[in-house]
Amino acid sequence: MKRFSAFLVILLASAMALPGYPVYFKEQYYKLYHAHYVQYPDDTIENIYWLERAIAADFCNPLYALSKIEDKRQWERYRYLFNMHLELKMIEQHLYLGSKFDKRVAYFYNAPWKRENLESLATAETAYKAALSYWASAKEWAAKAEGIRFLYLPDVQFWEDEAFRIMDGQLDYGRIIGRELERLAKVRSDFEAMDEASY
Repeated sequence: MKRFSAFLVILLASAMALPGYPVYFKEQYYKLYHAHYVQYPDDTIENIYWLERAIAADFCNPLYALSKIEDKRQWERYRYLFNMHLELKMIEQHLYLGSKFDKRVAYFYNAPWKRENLESLATAETAYKAALSYWASAKEWAAKAEGIRFLYLPDVQFWEDEAFRIMDGQLDYGRIIGRELERLAKVRSDFEAMDEASY
């Protein structure tokens, strides 16, 4: 037991002595964003926080970019793609958050909790509308990136694919979120029509 206690004391002392490092740049904040196996609302809110900080931060030196940068045109395309990707991640996280509060169907047996369900739907609607607010900006960044012709950054293949899909119309969060808001409005009207006393 004494050995374990001594080990624990040494472990805690060494953990307290480890220095941290400051976070200043988009790339650093983006690395703090991470996927969770099970995404609870607190995890999603944490990711939204890091992404918001990344959007507001400056880019690091091209030497430390997430892709190999050799000239100014590549640097420009990289910045457009990165900004677009951050906006898309914000949309994704707000959709995750909204889905945690969204009641997909108004079942008759949920009538006793009508008020709570309506509050939950209001929270989901707020998250979906917040997601929609990032879509216009994501499209603008994708258009700017695609405006730089005959240039491709293989290290950020996924971002390149996202930009292509946006410009080609294959990825349209405006339509997706619009459908979610329409369905949510129908579920809300179903809940409002319920009579709690008749259950």
